[in-house]
Amino acid sequence: MRTKIIAGNWKMNLDYAQAMALVDGIMQMTDDNMRCRIVLAPPFPYLTQVEMQSKLRTNIFIAAQNCSDKNSGALTGEVSASMLRSIGVESVIIGHSERRTIFNESDATIAEKINRAFENDLQPIFCCGESLAERKSNSHFEVVKTQVAGGVYHLSASKVSDMIVAYEPVWAIGTGVNASSEQAQEMHLFIRNLVKEKYGNSVSQKIRILYGGSVNAENAAELFGCPDVDGGLVGGASLKPAEFSSIIKAMEKIS
Repeated sequence: MRTKIIAGNWKMNLDYAQAMALVDGIMQMTDDNMRCRIVLAPPFPYLTQVEMQSKLRTNIFIAAQNCSDKNSGALTGEVSASMLRSIGVESVIIGHSERRTIFNESDATIAEKINRAFENDLQPIFCCGESLAERKSNSHFEVVKTQVAGGVYHLSASKVSDMIVAYEPVWAIGTGVNASSEQAQEMHLFIRNLVKEKYGNSVSQKIRILYGGSVNAENAAELFGCPDVDGGLVGGASLKPAEFSSIIKAMEKIS
């Protein structure tokens, strides 16, 4: 059975005191007996402290929200995968729609970031998803296929088995409008079949595919009940300890 994962992407939110209070709240409302894996992705300045706080738990892991596609160099403001690994970070979100649209990251750049992550023993959380216009024009499957091919298909089967995919329809991120369980399952199965066609059934059954896009305590159980949804990449709701913990517990009831 695939390990279920609930990841919280804090984005560019919270001051230091708020961030530490959020971690404390999540830790108080969850425990090590939970079967699902909890991933916290705070902003860069808080990574070390969040990692230290979470050491008391065996099922909380730390992710960065991004990394550079370069190893090192005169790149002011960039953070390398090796830097992240050196402070205890275990995963890194790559290819989020906000990086694609606001910062114009291409599939080629995203593929290089995934390479840097694997070279430094970081687990990539690879994001893909279509815009509202692409969904309305019925090109959403082709868009996601192109993103998956551009970001992942250069990897070996063993690496793909170890990574996480997050399907995040752009039209559902931060809008309060989530994909229906039918839409989520349809795309997750499509992604799993893409992996199957390229790497075989064994790899496709190992890879974890998360749903992201206005996940909250009310819709979590229905979304997580889909057979090919292995958890969630949660945005705004991950900033509220009670709601994020409720989302985790919704997965616990299913897994």
